[in-house]
Amino acid sequence: MAHADHGGRPPEGFGATATGGAHPRLRAARLGLWLVAALLAVRQVAVVLATPRGERLTDLETWVGPNGVLHMNGSLYDSTRFTGTPFGGLALKPLTRSAEQALGWGWTFGTLLLVVALGLIAARALPQPVGRRTAQLAAPVAVSLLMLSLPVRNTLWLGQTSIIPVLLVLLGCFTARGQRTSGLLIGVAAALQPTLLLFTPLLWCTGRRRAALTTGVSFAACTGLAWAAMPHDSHRYWVHHMAGVGLGGPADDLANQSLHGALLRLGLNGPLEIALFLALGAAVAVLALRRAVRCFRDGQLLLAVAITGCAAIVVSPTAWQHQLLWVLLAVVGRAGRRASDRYVWPVTVVLVMTLPAKMILPNMASLSPVRDNVVLLTALAAATAVPFLSRTSPAWRSPLPAAHAPAVPARFRHLPLLPALRRVLTRPNLLLELLLLRVTYAAYSQVRLAATGGSNSAGRAEAEEHGMQIYELERTLRLDIEHWVNHTVVGIDWLRDFADHYYTSFHFVVPLAVLAVLYWRRPGDYRWARSTLGFATLLALVGFWLYPLAPPRLMPTLGFIDTVHGTQDFTQPDYGTLTALTNQYAAMPSLHFGWALWCGVMIAVLASRWWMKALGLLHPLLTALSIVATANHWVLDAAGGAVVVAAGFGLTYLLSGPRTVTTAAAERQPRADPKDRTRVTG
Repeated sequence: MAHADHGGRPPEGFGATATGGAHPRLRAARLGLWLVAALLAVRQVAVVLATPRGERLTDLETWVGPNGVLHMNGSLYDSTRFTGTPFGGLALKPLTRSAEQALGWGWTFGTLLLVVALGLIAARALPQPVGRRTAQLAAPVAVSLLMLSLPVRNTLWLGQTSIIPVLLVLLGCFTARGQRTSGLLIGVAAALQPTLLLFTPLLWCTGRRRAALTTGVSFAACTGLAWAAMPHDSHRYWVHHMAGVGLGGPADDLANQSLHGALLRLGLNGPLEIALFLALGAAVAVLALRRAVRCFRDGQLLLAVAITGCAAIVVSPTAWQHQLLWVLLAVVGRAGRRASDRYVWPVTVVLVMTLPAKMILPNMASLSPVRDNVVLLTALAAATAVPFLSRTSPAWRSPLPAAHAPAVPARFRHLPLLPALRRVLTRPNLLLELLLLRVTYAAYSQVRLAATGGSNSAGRAEAEEHGMQIYELERTLRLDIEHWVNHTVVGIDWLRDFADHYYTSFHFVVPLAVLAVLYWRRPGDYRWARSTLGFATLLALVGFWLYPLAPPRLMPTLGFIDTVHGTQDFTQPDYGTLTALTNQYAAMPSLHFGWALWCGVMIAVLASRWWMKALGLLHPLLTALSIVATANHWVLDAAGGAVVVAAGFGLTYLLSGPRTVTTAAAERQPRADPKDRTRVTG
């Protein structure tokens, strides 16, 4: 498989397509990416080795530690602590003493070297032809993604061996000389992880029958050797546990991202669940192998391997997090005929493999079946559903381009700083936008919470000190109207209810509505507006981090009334109704007002009717009233929100230049002549 290229050209080594010396900028980018990969590796080592012994490398400790299962005279499977095959136990037993002595540094650095080797092989296995930029940057990008991925991080933390089968398969497919060597390596990998026997029919169906036979013979030989050395253990594993079923944690645990685990979590069990699992697993295996064979014949060897590995995850009785690395390899598949769709699949794979599921999907009961099985669903999609492009497709190298507006001259000579960010008039992919929006908001929430050390009580003293500073500054500037407004509104029931409702209901609804309307009606302006809002929110996070500030309602000595949350119990660490789920001291700048101001500006600039513009400008005014009346913000917080929004508009202008003024009709017809549909302003 390593030396068969069905693209009509001989295989090339990594970087072989880049003729001549690399461009200085490309060399600098490559060096920077390798530096990033090195920093990520150092961070992983530091995280593992800084953890006290007994809390790190727990699986390895369970196997080879002083009281590990590999030291015991009984069966490896007297408990469920050892989940590997008997051959895996046989291979590890000679290493028990050396591994026990080097349980930290040696094992961790050895695993890191395997990860680097995996990344280098994957980079060399990209389908030809490979451009200069890809050839130069593929290896450090691959290693960095592997270092960030949850399977690798989990493997390093637990001291697992799941990198080895993946590396053996890639070595057998892409570097081994001769079919016998290839089959031997893949057979050993299958002896360590039995579902990798799926690679045998892949080899057979792609004409590498000697390698397929060698894989089967190698697997049988390794398994037979383990059976001869440990007959009782082998019988327990292959017969009593049915190839490892039931070993490890509960099969319905969320960490088990196999089809079997998903069916159990859905409430199925017994003979019905087993029959359904076998039937669906067989169907997935057949579909995946057919797709993998087509990819192989198309010259996409790495994608064929990734699809087969994803199928192995789906059909395995248990697929724990450290065994899910095959999904990340599927990132090399190309899907989408339009340029706006090209990044949906790789971004989805990278996010699924690097972030917890709760950051990808919100914590809603209706989304639990998807969120709990997000890796399984991604593997299933890669194996059976994603319409990967053939290399013969015109869209393989030249996807349908997006329509761009003509560049607008800036008022200053050196602007825009990034002229490549031309104004796109067509809509971006909706799925990608929603996914990035959710992940961005989840990251925003995490950073906001971390700004006070992870809880409300951690930053209370500093936040209250800053609150007094703001209060005194407002008194000096004669802006201290919060107490008067708060108590006045509290005395008028309907006004109090209105302020409470406006504060709690419109903060997210209005910005999302504005984004939705712009996405559908004015996609060119949507991108400009989205970028501005993103910059403003990022700058606000910096403010939360550098200047934690207690809002008026959390200043116990000033007599403010919290109209939204009720009376706060300041004797409790989290003040009664407040929780550690959000940073209650993220008051400066006020994103309540900042987002409302952004909405007002968007509506005032883009709306076609005067009354729409008026309503848009009214929204930030009502928001300012509500945040002050409910004692959730100081007046200067609103000023801070206005500053970050203005800075967001300024950064967008600096990077991409002035906004191109277009009509809604022109944006809905992006293929028309730009001169006929675009009006440019300086």
